[in-house]
Amino acid sequence: MTRSIRLAAVFMMVAALAAGGCAKNKQHPLDESAGNGGAGESGLAEGSSLDRFKRGLGPEEGGVLKDVHFAYDSYQLDATARDVLAANAEWLKDNSRARTEIEGHCDERGTVEYNLALGARRAKAVKDYLVTLGISGERLSTISYGEELPLCREQSESCYARNRRVHFVPPQ
Repeated sequence: MTRSIRLAAVFMMVAALAAGGCAKNKQHPLDESAGNGGAGESGLAEGSSLDRFKRGLGPEEGGVLKDVHFAYDSYQLDATARDVLAANAEWLKDNSRARTEIEGHCDERGTVEYNLALGARRAKAVKDYLVTLGISGERLSTISYGEELPLCREQSESCYARNRRVHFVPPQ
């Protein structure tokens, strides 16, 4: 299946979830006081990978909350990931009104369905760990993009490693 067909399938799944009422009550995770919930015109979290894609921009790395990277076919947090999350948790504690969306991403190996599930497990593992560090789960939402919004498109291990990540939608 071509990448564009797979990307269209992901967008259709997102649209189906929104039409089913899931997105109607979802407030933007960053600013509970904003009249529109902080979402852009598309209803997506501003700065999310999907929002950036729809605006013709590439995915982002970095930001005030740092990305966490994973080993191949894994959602286990290693020592480096836990250190990054500890620093992210400190920032979230210092900014007690900030909310963030946690995006799970994968490299291109595996099926679309498998990678969506793996991305969801990665995002959940990060959220669960942040909760153990004292961050309220109500401030954290998760989404999986699987392999569909990669940082890098080369077929190399270094590129795959960059794509196996959890990305935090930057607080606005």
